Amino acid sequence: MDYRIISIGALSVHELWDKPAAPRTAHATTTLVRSDDRVILVDPGLPPQVVAARLGERAGLEPSDVTDVFLTTFRPAHRWGLPAFDHARWLISEQERESIGPMLIHRLQEEEDPEAADHLRRDIALLKRCQAAPDRLATHVDLFPLPGFTPGTCGLLLSQPNSTALIAGDAVATAEHLRAGRVLRGAGDIDQAQESLMEAVEIADVIIPGHDNLTFNPTRRF
Repeated sequence: MDYRIISIGALSVHELWDKPAAPRTAHATTTLVRSDDRVILVDPGLPPQVVAARLGERAGLEPSDVTDVFLTTFRPAHRWGLPAFDHARWLISEQERESIGPMLIHRLQEEEDPEAADHLRRDIALLKRCQAAPDRLATHVDLFPLPGFTPGTCGLLLSQPNSTALIAGDAVATAEHLRAGRVLRGAGDIDQAQESLMEAVEIADVIIPGHDNLTFNPTRRF
C-alpha cells in the first residue's frame, strides 16, 4: 500500500491565520491510495479537468486508472471533480449517505426557487450514485469514522509496517487546527467533532488534513 498527495486543499477563509486573506473557493486535499488492485482517489476537490491534470502530474495516471473515489464528506468542496471519474465506484460512509439524503430531499420539497431546486436535484442524483463504503476498501485501507463536522464524516486509516496515516477530512481541517486542538468552525456537533479530533491524534503518526498538506502528529516523537 502506498499513498501520495495529488492536490493540497485550502479553506475559503483560514480562521486561525493572524493575517486574514480574501475569501476564495474552498477545495479539499486530494489523496491517492494504491493497495492490491485498487486505485483509490480521496476527495477530488478541484474541477474535473484540473484534478485530472494533477493526477497525471503527481502520479502519471489517467482518470480511467482510478477504480474508486472515496468522499470523506458530501460537502461540495470535497467532490468538485467527481465527473472526471464517472467510470469508477463512488464511495461514502453509510452514516453520511443516510443523514445527508433526507436533508436534501426535505430542502428540495421546501425550495421555491427553480434554479436552487435544480441544484438540489443534481446533488441528490450524485448522492444516489454514491455507495456505502465497506469497512475495508483494500488491504491496509480501513474506514475510520470521524463524526461531528457532519454526521457521517469519515476518514481512511492507512496502515504501514512502521507508521499509521489518517486521511482525516474535515475532522482535522489544517495543520494549524491540529496544533491548536481546534475543530473547524461550522461543525454540526462541536463536542462530537472535538472527540473525533482527539481520536485522530491518538491513532495516527501522519495526518492528512481536509484542507492542507500532510503533517506529522505533533504529539509523536520520530
